[in-house]
Amino acid sequence: MSTNKTALILISLVLLLTAGCAQQAVNTPTPLEKVPLVEAKPIQLVIINRKSPTIQEVFPSPLATPIKPYTVWDRMVSLYKISEVNNEQVEQEYQWFLNNPDYLYRIQERAEPYLYNILEEIEAKGLPGELALLPVVESAFRPHALSRKKAAGLWQFIPSTGRQFGLKQNWWYDGRQDVYASTHAATLYLKKLTDYFAGDWLLALASYNAGKGRINRAIKKNLKQNKPTDFWSLQLPRETKNYVPRLLAIAKIFANAEYLNIPLRNIPNQPVFAPVDVGSQLDLTKAAEMAEMSMDDFFKYNPGFKRWHSAPDGPHRLLIPIEKVDIFNERLARLPKNNRVQWLRHKIRSGENLGAIAINYQTSVKSIRAINQLSSNRIRSGRMLLIPTSANRHLKHPNASNVRKRAKSRQFYIVKKGDTFWDISQKFSITSKKLASWNDLNLQSVLQPGQKLLIKKI
Repeated sequence: MSTNKTALILISLVLLLTAGCAQQAVNTPTPLEKVPLVEAKPIQLVIINRKSPTIQEVFPSPLATPIKPYTVWDRMVSLYKISEVNNEQVEQEYQWFLNNPDYLYRIQERAEPYLYNILEEIEAKGLPGELALLPVVESAFRPHALSRKKAAGLWQFIPSTGRQFGLKQNWWYDGRQDVYASTHAATLYLKKLTDYFAGDWLLALASYNAGKGRINRAIKKNLKQNKPTDFWSLQLPRETKNYVPRLLAIAKIFANAEYLNIPLRNIPNQPVFAPVDVGSQLDLTKAAEMAEMSMDDFFKYNPGFKRWHSAPDGPHRLLIPIEKVDIFNERLARLPKNNRVQWLRHKIRSGENLGAIAINYQTSVKSIRAINQLSSNRIRSGRMLLIPTSANRHLKHPNASNVRKRAKSRQFYIVKKGDTFWDISQKFSITSKKLASWNDLNLQSVLQPGQKLLIKKI
């Protein structure tokens, strides 16, 4: 009996425990530590090191991290190719930039409209990303910059080198200040210099600043003395000795901006503007209106134009913000050709000449002659001339400061009876050929008493 009772008690206890466990399984969630964990797999992270790229395995954070937008700065640094140099000259320039954070901000702000296009040209020609920062050293990213040596634009082309690389320079337009044309020309020039110096980026940079001939002479001098011919060993002008370290320093700054706590403007890696061929001369006031831009913004994109009209003989390319291209093209297609430029009719008065008329209307003798189909500068009183004009012709042009600088270097001479090109050229110690050229004349042109001739100071 006692054995049976004991067995019944044991069976009852087992049933109770089973029921309790079943109920607990329904009502109580499984403890977290009992949930099987999925093993975290490492991902490969490329650690960029210009000398020896490496790959490391890292474990991702359990919390999702937002992906940082890819900017022009990321793209630029990814294209760096010049080996990092740490010497006293680079360190001095590096510290100057660090001590002037406002300057670093200003050059970013100025570079914003142009940097994507510069990187496109840099990458297309296989140049180092560091060269995208050369306008910092040349012009502080000011497209209207004009030096005492007559170098102009972002890339500071002197007139002769600009013409050598296809940059037009005339009364209407200066290709050296055209950010689109000058960037193509500068990167082409840098590519040629790099090829010439067998891939030595520093010698190419020095040549861009001082000229290939100057660098060649310094190399030959070192060779004769059995000295090294790298950039750091050459005897060069002080400006050039500072020029290359300055670029290396600013490149280092941008490569380490996050580490240095230098804020970078968020400039997406995407085009800011597109070139649009308008086909013929156009009043730039109308162009700005059709693109829904202020004149200041319009000339920020198109700083190569020196007047209120595009040049009669081109280029007829305008840079228009990407988001405005469609509306601009639509309005341009609807604009009648005879409304592209506003015209005035000028009645020639006795004693007037084309030079004076051109100055009065802020245009050129060449333009007036072309529009009115004149074969020479001779005009008759009482006749009518068509003159291109603009609603903004009396306002200050963005290039006005440079125009004033050029105006200080010129004067005018009023032709007297019996004067010849030779007589006048002797008075000003210039050649007859230059005098004729400055006034859109040739040496066979007949000078008229009262005619105003331009004399440039040289």
